[in-house]
Amino acid sequence: MLPHQFFKLLSDETRVRCLLLIARENQVCVAELVESLQESQPKISRHLAMLRSMGIVIDTRQGQWVFYRLAENLPGWMRKQIQGLVDSNCLKEEYQQDIERLCAMKSRPTCCV
Repeated sequence: MLPHQFFKLLSDETRVRCLLLIARENQVCVAELVESLQESQPKISRHLAMLRSMGIVIDTRQGQWVFYRLAENLPGWMRKQIQGLVDSNCLKEEYQQDIERLCAMKSRPTCCV
């Protein structure tokens, strides 16, 4: 993927918020993202499908749950950009409620991977 394609993909706030939580938590399921972002399951799934189709995230299915994590083969420059977003104090404040809702979620599903 070329840099302009990557940044175009991140031009949507929902995809950025999903990517931030996935990178921060290492792995999350769709239900966790729905709860954290307070968005509908179809909307979250649609944005995750875009991230997956571009090779940014990969999914693991376990029963009724679908878990997402960063793809292992991401180029170094892309990993640095994603980690920079995760580490950004500005974004921590902006999306703190997403993190708080995720942490407050009871009975979070766990994946075997």
